[in-house]
Amino acid sequence: MSSARPDEQSKTLGDLGLTALGGREVRITGLAVDSREIRPGYLFAALPGSQVHGAQFASTALDNQAAAILTDAEGARIAGPAIEAADAAVVVAEDARQTLAQTAALWFGRHPGTVVAVTGTNGKTSVSTFCRQIWVEMGEAAVNLGTTGVEGVWTHGLRHTTPDPITLHRVLAEAARNGVTHVAMEASSHGLDQRRLDGMVLAAAGFTNLTQDHLDYHETLEAYFDAKAGLFTRVLADDGVAVINLDNDRGRLMAQIAEERGQEVIGIGRSEKARLRLLGQRFDATGQELRFTWQGRTKLMRLNLVGGFQAENVLMAAGLVIGAGGDAAEVFDTLPRLATVRGRMQLAATRDNGAAVFVDYAHTPDAVSTAITALRPHVMGRIVAIVGAGGDRDRGKRPLMGAAAADHADAVIVTDDNPRSEDPAEIRAAVLAGAPGALEVADRAEAILRGVDMLEAGDTLLICGKGHETGQVVGTAIHPFDDVEQASVAVAALDGHI
Repeated sequence: MSSARPDEQSKTLGDLGLTALGGREVRITGLAVDSREIRPGYLFAALPGSQVHGAQFASTALDNQAAAILTDAEGARIAGPAIEAADAAVVVAEDARQTLAQTAALWFGRHPGTVVAVTGTNGKTSVSTFCRQIWVEMGEAAVNLGTTGVEGVWTHGLRHTTPDPITLHRVLAEAARNGVTHVAMEASSHGLDQRRLDGMVLAAAGFTNLTQDHLDYHETLEAYFDAKAGLFTRVLADDGVAVINLDNDRGRLMAQIAEERGQEVIGIGRSEKARLRLLGQRFDATGQELRFTWQGRTKLMRLNLVGGFQAENVLMAAGLVIGAGGDAAEVFDTLPRLATVRGRMQLAATRDNGAAVFVDYAHTPDAVSTAITALRPHVMGRIVAIVGAGGDRDRGKRPLMGAAAADHADAVIVTDDNPRSEDPAEIRAAVLAGAPGALEVADRAEAILRGVDMLEAGDTLLICGKGHETGQVVGTAIHPFDDVEQASVAVAALDGHI
């Protein structure tokens, strides 16, 4: 949804921090970025787009009795004749997307009192979910918001990891009305680049890592990093807390950016400079023990989570909760009770011979490498990996996905992910170029069945790519498909339980 009209309220442009050309004042009854959703008295946000400028639709918005148009200089030029004919108020902003985000925040007003956000290529969903779990264990009414929708004490579906500003602030207002006090949200690079979070008030913000992804949108890793840096250069206030993984060059650069803003930095990771420092891990079949320090004091703790990278995600979440005002001792007491995040190194099924099947959202080369490497200490036998790549997305990462699996797994099956509008065979061929010895199985359900059938006692199957998703996108259709469900069915069939 991209329109807003809560409780039939109205506000003036001045109430929303907006000034129309000529100082004209009008009352606004709602906000919309889709001209077809305009009702009498609405503000139409005519934003620049990748294909067409929203101002091209100003005449439709004005025909639907929009009271004002928010746009940039180019939009004002495009919509000028329609605006003049309708005698509507026009607000021209240097950055119309940013202005809309701030306007939406003022329009909806109320939102939960404690909000944190996390960005990075990998780990956003896990970190935000762990934040929510920590808060709930501490007795707070909390939700996480992102790829999996809104989860926690109140639930709500979302179309995008980081929704448009109108949807975002409407959902946050509804969450507050339903008693939610604490929110951990994912900040995607697209959302940051398009200024969707610029109206947010954050207590703390986190950065996990940066590896190749979304270059179909950002074109370069530098542009991708700059988009994510916006969380600290624009969204998080100078007195906010930045929680940053210092174990990679991009993290150290992000910490420098935050420090230059005057933000308090809580470094996490193995770096000697980390305030929340991971000293060691010991793995077993169902979890791991952590040895870490906080402010120089050493602690030992068990996590019932599989995968070495989970320690970094958990410490990031702990740092964000502490940065948002949580008591450190109370936060650390909750960690042994954290549960696996749906679709993130999730145990889907176990064969009668003890072989395990895990599902993980790993859909970048680094994520595949990290997932398999992190699983290795928990596995006595072989690791079989199933990988694919999505269509209509970054093509350059496809052979790298195959290579990542081939380099770290004992056997690899290449299958379809979400081919979308592309030829699935061409996508598989690109992945296979990086894993020439892999088995090609086009049908994903058959690939999972074949993978499960390969498992002997002590082996593990890792199904990469789709994680929590419950559909497979082929062309424009979404077919029901759940990796966890398919794994369970395959195990039950091969072990003779159905």
